[in-house]
Amino acid sequence: MSAKPSLLELNPKKILIRSTNWIGDAVMTTPAVHSIRENFPDAEITMLAVPWVADIFRMSPDVDNLFIYDKKNLYQGKVKGVFKLADDLKSFQFDAAILLQNAFEAALITRLAGIPVRAGYKRDGRGILLSHGVAISDEIKTKHQVHYYQNLLKELGLETGSDSLQLHIPGELDHWARGLVDCLRFQSPVSLLEQQQGTHNAGLPELKALGREGVAIPVIGFNPGAAFGPAKQWPVDKFAALASLIAENYGESGCVIMVFGTAADTEAAQKIRNNCMRTPYHVLDMTGKTSLKQAMALINCCDVFVTNDSGLMHVAAGLGTPSIAIFGSTDHIATGPYSKNSIILRREMECSPCMQTHCPQGHLKCLESISANDVYDEVAQMLSGNLLTGA
Repeated sequence: MSAKPSLLELNPKKILIRSTNWIGDAVMTTPAVHSIRENFPDAEITMLAVPWVADIFRMSPDVDNLFIYDKKNLYQGKVKGVFKLADDLKSFQFDAAILLQNAFEAALITRLAGIPVRAGYKRDGRGILLSHGVAISDEIKTKHQVHYYQNLLKELGLETGSDSLQLHIPGELDHWARGLVDCLRFQSPVSLLEQQQGTHNAGLPELKALGREGVAIPVIGFNPGAAFGPAKQWPVDKFAALASLIAENYGESGCVIMVFGTAADTEAAQKIRNNCMRTPYHVLDMTGKTSLKQAMALINCCDVFVTNDSGLMHVAAGLGTPSIAIFGSTDHIATGPYSKNSIILRREMECSPCMQTHCPQGHLKCLESISANDVYDEVAQMLSGNLLTGA
């Protein structure tokens, strides 16, 4: 029996890629998406993605079209929604589907959509639905997730390119973010307070004029949330203590702490702000106030980003923003920030990484043992390098 032709031999002209469903995972697939584009430069590539990760690919030059899998509105129901989506995809007449998501549902949808070539890892009992299934080796399980997705393509016979994360900020969005952050950089602590109280709102030229005698103030991003659960979240009171340390040491000359996250993180942001009793105006609550692409553009402008193991951690890594990633229950080797500008703070425990959402032993020592001073030392070191080099 002759071997099946490889994807390269088939040379599909219309390719559907099924994205992963988490922001961090989606960021870690971007090298693989870029590799697909390099293998098929003339193909029309469509990304099938859930709404909350769509911005990762909306701005990507490697993706021609974005198809939103909106389960809440357009594709409701575990059965009805799947069949409706498959029926909608059928009209596009895709030649091939590459499934970066591991779920059975991903393979079922593409099979129902009549896509002849369906490639992906043989996981979740879906091997029978794949025309080009790839077995998972023990070796790939020990490597970073970036290599996991690239390995899938390699096993499918494709040439894999750079492992560098691929995130892109369009010029207009970058201009908006830099304008906002530049306004923050040249404000004194007093002008920040006046602006938040609504008594004064200087424009950028005035602020730059005021700042000429000094140095632009540092902008530090905080990301206190993590959707996985509390075992990935450095305690909020430690983020608050860190904010106080930063404000105490940079308060006279000025500094800004931007707290990122969803609306679910607003309470944490307020705790962080309220803890800076003397200088609460140093903390800006951005939680729930930005889209993902806006948050990406602002994180790209931060001098330092302090984060839990989360989607925004991977965003910062993909943008090259100097970052301090705090790890608790999860595997820093498989899902750590894939960036030379990032460092990982963690405590080795007999029970770690347990990969649990809640500490099985009820103590969270892996996170509690990392102090605000530990993180501040790394922040100060990063700021020193960035401000000296003008990064």
